[in-house]
Amino acid sequence: MEERGKALITVRDLRKSFDDEDVLVGVSIDIREGDLVSIIGPSGCVKSTFLRCLNGLEILDSGTVSIGDVTLTRTSPEERPGRAFMEATHELRKEVGIVFQGFNLFPHKTVLENVMLAPVVVKGCGREEARNEALRLLGKVGLEGYAHRYPVTLSGGQAQRAAIARALAMSPRVMLYDEPTSALDPELVGEVLQVMKDLDDEGMTQVIVTHEMRFAREASDYVVFMDRGEIVEVADGDEMFTAPRNERTRDFLRHLVGVLP
Repeated sequence: MEERGKALITVRDLRKSFDDEDVLVGVSIDIREGDLVSIIGPSGCVKSTFLRCLNGLEILDSGTVSIGDVTLTRTSPEERPGRAFMEATHELRKEVGIVFQGFNLFPHKTVLENVMLAPVVVKGCGREEARNEALRLLGKVGLEGYAHRYPVTLSGGQAQRAAIARALAMSPRVMLYDEPTSALDPELVGEVLQVMKDLDDEGMTQVIVTHEMRFAREASDYVVFMDRGEIVEVADGDEMFTAPRNERTRDFLRHLVGVLP
């Protein structure tokens, strides 16, 4: 795998369980600045929970998550997160934008207002500054002419691109995507994936949970296969989809039409 920069995301021995069921069991990985990483694996909560721990939406039971200069650490689930931990979580969220499969746009606000909202409310930006930046970002995702539309008037692909613009409005260092195309009609998938490719060209660090195997193979710097709460294999796209080393990876890919014989 090509060296593109230093590690921006560092995860060590990350563990998380729900109702005594282990979901993440000792996950460790380094993700370099500027990497586009696709996470694949069987359906379930493992991959999404991993993303939510990176963003601080789920509090890790134990282990360490570092993004840039911000670190979250717990030694056990019994260790109550204190004020310092919660303050660090707040700082970490400033570094990370996240886009879900549901667009989560406010229906009573225009596309422009949706993109402006967080910078004004969270960062205290002036409205004119936030408006200008929102218009720039809408141009970046190909929605220049949709600023004054309401979400109900958008196609699924347009709504997801608006959601990406909204996440970018907070100037994150990392973008996370949780199945961003799974709710879209097939003909709309490409326009959302193209935005991610464009951001990759600009050097944005991106982590994408996806079932779009062609995108994972062609666009990713490397692909991560997760199963049963752990990272099973990490490889570049060609190796992952033509000569995976782990039998669990091979079993998963064999069940996908046209991936492995």
